[in-house]
Amino acid sequence: MKSLRKTSQILLPMQKEKNLTAGSYDIYPVHSIAENQIFVGYRKLAEAIRNERNVIIDGYAGIFFDEIKTRLNEVLAELDVEVTWWNIDAALKTEEEINDLVTPYLGGDDPIFGKRCDLELKDLFCIGKLSKIHPDSSASLNILIGCGAALAGWKGKLIYIDIPKNEIQFRARAGKVTNLGVTKVVAPKVMYKRFYFVDWVLLNKHKKNIFPDIDVMVDGQHLDTITWMQGNTLREGLKVMGQAGFRVRPWFEPGAWGGQWIKEHIEGLEKEVPNYAWSFELIVPENGLLFESSGNMLEVSFDSLMYVAGENVVGTDCYNEYGDEFPIRMDYLDNFDGGNLSIQCHPRKEYIQKNFGEVLTQEETYYITDCKDNAVVYLGFQDNIEPAEFEKALTKSFVENTPLEVDRYVQSLPAKKHELFLIPPGTLHSSGRNNLVLEISTTPYIFTFKMYDWLALDLDGTPRPLNIKRGMENLYFDRCGEKVRNEHVSKPALLEKGKDWELYHLPTHPNHSYDVHRVHFKSEVTLNTAGKCHVLNLVEGDFIYIEISGQKRVRLNYAETYVISAAAGDYKLSCGSQREAMVVKAFMK
Repeated sequence: MKSLRKTSQILLPMQKEKNLTAGSYDIYPVHSIAENQIFVGYRKLAEAIRNERNVIIDGYAGIFFDEIKTRLNEVLAELDVEVTWWNIDAALKTEEEINDLVTPYLGGDDPIFGKRCDLELKDLFCIGKLSKIHPDSSASLNILIGCGAALAGWKGKLIYIDIPKNEIQFRARAGKVTNLGVTKVVAPKVMYKRFYFVDWVLLNKHKKNIFPDIDVMVDGQHLDTITWMQGNTLREGLKVMGQAGFRVRPWFEPGAWGGQWIKEHIEGLEKEVPNYAWSFELIVPENGLLFESSGNMLEVSFDSLMYVAGENVVGTDCYNEYGDEFPIRMDYLDNFDGGNLSIQCHPRKEYIQKNFGEVLTQEETYYITDCKDNAVVYLGFQDNIEPAEFEKALTKSFVENTPLEVDRYVQSLPAKKHELFLIPPGTLHSSGRNNLVLEISTTPYIFTFKMYDWLALDLDGTPRPLNIKRGMENLYFDRCGEKVRNEHVSKPALLEKGKDWELYHLPTHPNHSYDVHRVHFKSEVTLNTAGKCHVLNLVEGDFIYIEISGQKRVRLNYAETYVISAAAGDYKLSCGSQREAMVVKAFMK
């Protein structure tokens, strides 16, 4: 399997490990359902479809459909079932026609950015060819397989094969998958751009359209076997999450500036890596949700939850404004004993909408979960910086590969544990080394305009692309000096208090669409969602328990992220150890 995925990260185990030590970060958080609801293996799936006349096997890009066909056909043959196979790829438009369709969304020579595609998956297919794919009425079993198979309009059992987006990227890095309608393997970063702006957009629309009709959901990230569950069971499980809460499955990546905190503090991760730069705690376009039954695990992509219970998850107002776009993101940036992040900024809202087709932009804050004594956050400009002079210095550094006098232009502030730095769009910023940052933001996550990268090289030995021009088009040069210290460092204010708890407001910037609270408690405290989704992270204490009416109590360990659905209403947090607990809570304003 290793040759089919280029990564040091461990493939999701088939079985959930029992009895993790309280306080130990769980890298495989599960939503447990009734016993014997997740099935393992091709044979059980073959037994479930052997008496069908027509079966449609659809799924996401990055699935090894040929391998699945081979393995499923073998066990069906052992069951004396003869199959007439059909492949939906026969109805695709030519590669040249597909390339012509999607090229306008790929940003030309830009190495990172394109524009969100407004096509449909069916636009990649020839309608005439689709209409000619009919099941053979004389065959004992017809199976139509491939990405978009449901577009053929067959009546029969619908099987959908899902795959986590991190696994798609690992397969792309190994050169084992391609983009939709493409036969040639290209560089992983080129493939990713097309995935993000075209393929995933089309596939998510298609998945939403057919989601109510899926009879069987298959987890396709393993090659030699599969796990699967009935579609009705999946949808019921997602509805429960929408009424209560959930953790997504986090995933972890090394990076050019990455540090050692995650590697040293989180169990179960591969240690033979240079560092971990990111923990993708809640970057929902790429996270999955894990179900568990009788110890077996199955993962589906996060968007599945929004298709079934989106309004319950985020609340009516938020859902009316953003639809299936989950608005809040949390991730860890770890550069303990690592390097500095690039000097960067994020696009203003009107800029990201016009140029990239996104609904939200990256409205960030840095919450300092841990740091060393010498750590700093770079935030805003020094006083009286001229834009033309700054751009000239950046360009000279890039062209001549010489250091930028960062402190001449950029302000640095000491990083202190539990401090919140406010980084609305257009603000120049970076995390200096020796920080563990809980990055709280609105959801977009790739729109970083790097302007200076400390002459560092990426893990593949090449310079990371800079976006000086785009950065200059978005920067606010009046965010400087004393103004930054006054307006971009949150000043906590006590909102409420009880016998042994206190609720603080950590005000965000007026240009942030979300707000942040922090609750301190020694025994327990009850909160209410007030019709809004709450995103929690335990930033102090070993572990706590979360109790929602009518739901099983769940444990949240230090540094873990948990989402309370808007529909949950009241929920109680209680300490699991003798230490005072502190929980950060982010929610839309």
